[in-house]
Amino acid sequence: MASTTQVKTYLAYWFQLGKKLVWRGGEEIFLPQPIIQGDRFSSQFEECWQKVISIGGKDCYLEGSQETVEDLLSSGWDIDGCARCDMPVAVVGSGIQSLDCICSDLDNWPNDELPKPRSPVSNKTQLNKIRARLGNK
Repeated sequence: MASTTQVKTYLAYWFQLGKKLVWRGGEEIFLPQPIIQGDRFSSQFEECWQKVISIGGKDCYLEGSQETVEDLLSSGWDIDGCARCDMPVAVVGSGIQSLDCICSDLDNWPNDELPKPRSPVSNKTQLNKIRARLGNK
């Protein structure tokens, strides 16, 4: 089962590549910008996430995928890395899984010359980890 944090990260990574969140059969489309601000997700992304969570992910899906956010939050699904592009993808717990990654419709992905999507990073935490490693040598 994918955790709420994994699903949130899944959306954030795909938003960074320009994938949109489709809601209510296409009545509304979301692509918050920016996704990351400093060491946290942006307020625009958080507003979108709260909207999705408030309805339990019903009838919300990422452009190019068939699984709703509601599906991803259920016990039948997990989030794992794509073998082709290493992006987070939805994996069904049992049953038949499509072999296509949702990156298959992106002309410029995977592309090792572009920065990969990421989660927010705390500079202070990272510097403390480096300092601790240096202190142990």
